[in-house]
Amino acid sequence: MCGSSMSLPAIVPAARKATAAVIFLHGLGDTGHGWAEAFASIRTPHVKYICPHARIMPVTLNMGMAMPSWFDIIGLRTDAKEDVSGIKKAAEDINTLIDQEVKNGIPSNRIVLGGFSQGGALSLYTSLTTQQKLGGIVALSCWLPLQSSFPQASASTANKDIHVLQCHGEADPLVPLVFGSRTVEKLKSFINPANVTFKTYPDMPHSACQEEMMDIKQFIEKQLPPIN
Repeated sequence: MCGSSMSLPAIVPAARKATAAVIFLHGLGDTGHGWAEAFASIRTPHVKYICPHARIMPVTLNMGMAMPSWFDIIGLRTDAKEDVSGIKKAAEDINTLIDQEVKNGIPSNRIVLGGFSQGGALSLYTSLTTQQKLGGIVALSCWLPLQSSFPQASASTANKDIHVLQCHGEADPLVPLVFGSRTVEKLKSFINPANVTFKTYPDMPHSACQEEMMDIKQFIEKQLPPIN
């Protein structure tokens, strides 16, 4: 998906015939395996969970150290310079993954795209710029990249009425809560505000918790109901 160094995604297959899918993107320096395990614990029988792995690249924020990353991160301030071409290229790669699932027989509107931290940022950007109509977005502990390019960047998107579940820990020291709340306000300015849900969790740092996982499970079951 992202060139020759990209390995096959971690997959939690559906317990019966897959009629829907969740594509979930991990955070900086991680892989898809941990999130595949997390989704296995809240799985819905007709849903396939796909957790791709980012390729390894040098990351400016971490003094140029090479690690799994969807795009370069230069800084984590709200005014930090952003890797414009890297973000757009990564979004193309995720669109390719969506296309692959459509070819496998799952309509795009039966696919929820989500992610954590950097992966959540990429899931938001991809969903709001793609021409594929998606089933929903799960954006955890993250931000909207290239924020100043919106709403123009989403002019031709098929997802102006998409349902978004955005979650954030109130004690997040890495991606502070203000990143999440500003992102929600921005989203509500150009997609249907009634469809944007923002949940926060007291004492949760830059991670996930059981309450959040249950909220995600409910969102997925609502957006991707079984087909008889």
